[in-house]
Amino acid sequence: MTAPTSDGSRSSLFDLLTRVYAAFNARDIEQALAALHPDVNWPNGMTGGSVHGRDAVREYWTNQWRQIDPHVEPTGMTSDDRGRIVVDVHQVVRDLSGAILADRMVEHVYTVDNGLITAMEIRE
Repeated sequence: MTAPTSDGSRSSLFDLLTRVYAAFNARDIEQALAALHPDVNWPNGMTGGSVHGRDAVREYWTNQWRQIDPHVEPTGMTSDDRGRIVVDVHQVVRDLSGAILADRMVEHVYTVDNGLITAMEIRE
């Protein structure tokens, strides 16, 4: 993945997030983490709360992938009145044998500063 964009344009932010989803789904953790601010605030969708910083997100994702097989596909992106990017996401979660545990639409809301994701929230 190339360095995250810093121009802040809406289309470049959409491109950044599209690359992050692709890296996450490919389990390319380093590429996905490269788009995160070093002190990112990331939701813990499994147990609640949040984790802070790239290393904590790496640990969270690694632990998650040991337990489940999530796939998140963005289906649309908009920006809200606060400048955050709102992504409509088709989320399919399987157990490690391939059985579907969840198949639903969620929203991911991102705060991006200087081309790096500083926060994400999940809306169900």
